[in-house]
Amino acid sequence: MFKLEINNLTKSRINKIFLKKIADRTFKTLKSKKLKELSLVIVGENKIKELNKKYRKKNKVTDVLAFDYGKQGEIFICLHQAKKQAKKIGHSLNKELAILLIHGILHLMGYEDQTKKGYNKMAEAQNKILSQIHKF
Repeated sequence: MFKLEINNLTKSRINKIFLKKIADRTFKTLKSKKLKELSLVIVGENKIKELNKKYRKKNKVTDVLAFDYGKQGEIFICLHQAKKQAKKIGHSLNKELAILLIHGILHLMGYEDQTKKGYNKMAEAQNKILSQIHKF
């Protein structure tokens, strides 16, 4: 079992219990024991842009960043970006947060989306996990 810590650095309310269930389902589906601890940090646009610039050399807002520290992982999700994407796609904020959390965890498990093959493999795993979650 892994330990999940959720920090919300925004003034908006988020459903931490829901996010914990998403993380639990993701790890159960992946059957991975790689991570012992996961920190999820919900941030605003300025913080995600700062991190994206510092670590990826991209001076722009992004939706999710994942950092692998061996047995520990850290995922940053930009709440404003998640809200924008949910509205654009036409689904709930909870579903978008679930997608981004799953996406971040998959990166921590070694999945990549920089190649077409990697993207397809990652999308397949993400969709498999999403199909097991019924609360959106």
